[in-house]
This record gives sequence, C-alpha cells and structure tokens, in this order.
Amino acid sequence: MLDSYGRNIDYMRISITDRCNLRCQYCTPEDLPSIGHAEILRFEEILDIARYAVSLGITKFKITGGEPLVRKGYLFFLERLKTLPGVEQVTLTTNGVLLEDALPDLVRIGIDGVNISLDTQNPETFSRITRRDDFHKVWSAFLACQASGIRTKINTVLLKGINDMEFADLCLLAKNYCCDVRFIEIMPIGYGKGFQGYDRSMLLPLLRDLHPSLEESTTFHGNGPATYVSIPDFQGSIGFIDAIHGKFCSQCNRIRLTSDGMLKLCLYYKNSLDLKTLIRNQASESEVIQAMKDAIFHKPQEHQFHHNATEGIEELKKMSQIGG
Repeated sequence: MLDSYGRNIDYMRISITDRCNLRCQYCTPEDLPSIGHAEILRFEEILDIARYAVSLGITKFKITGGEPLVRKGYLFFLERLKTLPGVEQVTLTTNGVLLEDALPDLVRIGIDGVNISLDTQNPETFSRITRRDDFHKVWSAFLACQASGIRTKINTVLLKGINDMEFADLCLLAKNYCCDVRFIEIMPIGYGKGFQGYDRSMLLPLLRDLHPSLEESTTFHGNGPATYVSIPDFQGSIGFIDAIHGKFCSQCNRIRLTSDGMLKLCLYYKNSLDLKTLIRNQASESEVIQAMKDAIFHKPQEHQFHHNATEGIEELKKMSQIGG
C-alpha cells in the first residue's frame, strides 16, 4: 500500500524473539533482560498479522530476532508463512550459530534467502565482538549455505579499531564465494552509540583503490536499501547500507513487527501500533487491518538520527529489543 508520501510499503521485518545466543558489544549486553514468554506474540498471532499485512499489499517478509533460530517452533512458523496465500518471499537473518543444523529444513521449505551476520573472519576478533567463541560454527554454516545453493548474503558492521582492518579481506568473500557482502553503517541506537562506524562515502574510495575496475551495479539484489557495486571476477557484489550518512528514507518500503507485538513504522521513533493488545482484546479482523492501514499511511517521512535527540519521540529501546 502507499503511505502519505507515496512510498509503496510492501516489506515487513518480523522479529520472532528478542533472545540471542551471542552478546555483540554494539547490540546486546550480557545482562539485558529478556521479554517474558507471555508477552511475546504467539506464532498464530504473527501469522494472522502477516495475513492482514498481505491484504494491504505487503508480500515480502524478513524473519529476524534477536536470533530467530533460538525460538522453538520457528520451522513450523516459517513453513506456514511460506505457504500463506499472497506471500511472495520469506527470507531469514541469522547470526549463523545454529544455522548449519537448520539448513536442510530451511532448504526443504523453500526459504528464499539467508543473511548471515558476520563482522570478522578472525576467531579472536569474533570472540571480542560477540563475547562468545562460536566463529567456527558460523563459518561452517556459511560454507554449508554455499554447498546448498541457497541465496546468501553476509552482513558486516565495520567498527573503528576493532575489525576495520579486515575490510579488504571481507570484500574478497564476494570474490571467492557466491554471495553478496554488505557493509552496514552502525545505527546510533542503544549500545551502538558508543562505537564509530563507516559509511559508503568512506568505504567506496578504499574499495576503488583496491579494485579500480568496479562499477555501480544495476542488478536487483533484494528488497532493502543497499546500493551495490560489481567487480570483474567476483562471484557476488559488494553492498553498502548507510542509513545515517546515506539517508534513504524517501525510498523506504518497510515496516517492522517487534516480538512483543508493536508495529514500528521507523526505527527512530518510539511511537508504534500495539497490535498485540488489539488482537488479545478480541478486536475484529477488519478493525486490526484498518488500524494497520492507518498507521502505515502515517509512516513518518524520515528519521531524525542526524539531529540531536528530540525528547519524548526518540526510541530508547536497545536494537535487540526492536529486532534486527
């Protein structure tokens, strides 16, 4: 459907849990309390919301967490979402720790793509960032994805003084494997505010120095806002997602459903539609759909991360509580 600024909103990111088996420094502290099970949307409730979303023209879904694979019953949910009438695409974003064991079933149900969050190829740096010693599980899962033929993307957050020296080597993953590597500018949300990251304007000149023959890519790579470059002899492409310095709000096509049932129209703003309360208070299907339609129509024009925080409207939750 179209919002009040004429943007076609056709993509929903669904967080099915706020829990995660890693503790990345810029995302989740060791002691962050989890939402109680009773407050998390049941899978049946999420499927109803997805069905309502489809009726509004939202047909592409990204499943996230926390870490989505830690929630029991995720496969049952994904399989039902994939077969929901009108759904065109279901993809998954994961940290990869549990992915290898899950992969055969994900392939069986026809998952349309997997994004693996991987900030480093160095096991020690991995442990420093994630506070867990699981690099080899993630790497093995990535190789299993390659062997399966499933469409795979690597999501990397470069952090100054921590993993930025690996930029060139991370790019080479797109040469040596059939995957896209996307560099995501760190979001100034929660613990992310304490780190200095990189955007396209900083990284593209470095990449051009390394690979002078790179070209802007016009190939369609997915539903998100990434811009890509292609390099001769590379199997995949290099992408950049810089929501702050490369602001793409005018092309934003997404909304988010948090694990506790809040429909978020923009990461910056705390105002959200409480779908869980509507559904659990026995609102009719038409009432919920109309509430969603009204909220989406009034999706904010743009985020305000580049301004000083505005008291009372800025989202104060941590990224893991919102959904990746």
